[in-house]
Formats: sequence, structure tokens, C-alpha cells
Amino acid sequence: MKRVLASMLAFGLVAGPIAATIGAAPAEAQRRSDQGEARKEMRAGNILTSREIENRVLPSMRGAEYLGFDYDRTAMAYRLKFIRDGRVLYVDVDARTGRILRRSR
Repeated sequence: MKRVLASMLAFGLVAGPIAATIGAAPAEAQRRSDQGEARKEMRAGNILTSREIENRVLPSMRGAEYLGFDYDRTAMAYRLKFIRDGRVLYVDVDARTGRILRRSR
């Protein structure tokens, strides 16, 4: 009985991290796919570059620390992430026009 329990525990220690990695793979693959799509769209001139979006939005976020951005290819929008006074803030921007779509408060 002790051997069975020890075997199950050992299997869990090995299989647990592998299963966690497999579960995260689709999200990471989606993120890479969105980044590749953003590059393709930028080269084609269909969307603004991330630098252009940042140049438009960052000046309006005084007092907030800029943490980075994500691109959503379905919405064709950038989501810029900031932190101010311990709160995370998001600014969603239309990638084609640079127009701010939404700001979290």
C-alpha cells in the first residue's frame, strides 16, 4: 500500500507541472499569433504601430507607470496597461485609427 501511495505521489510531482504547462500552451500560442498578425497588419499599413499608439496615449496618462501592451487581432485593438496608486488601469485603442475606445477607472 505504501508503495502504491509513493508511486502515485511521485507521478503527481512529475505530471502536475507538465499538465500545467500544457494548459497554458493555447493562451501563449494565441498571444504569439496575435503578435504575428499585428506585424503583418502593420506592414500592410492597415493598423498603426505600437509606437504610434504609445505616442498618442502615454502623454494623457501622467502619474501612471506604463507596463506594456497587448494586441487583440479580433478587435483590431491595442490594450495598454498602466499602474497608478496601486491600481491597474487599461486603455483600449483602435489599432486602425488610434482612437481611444475605453479607459478603465
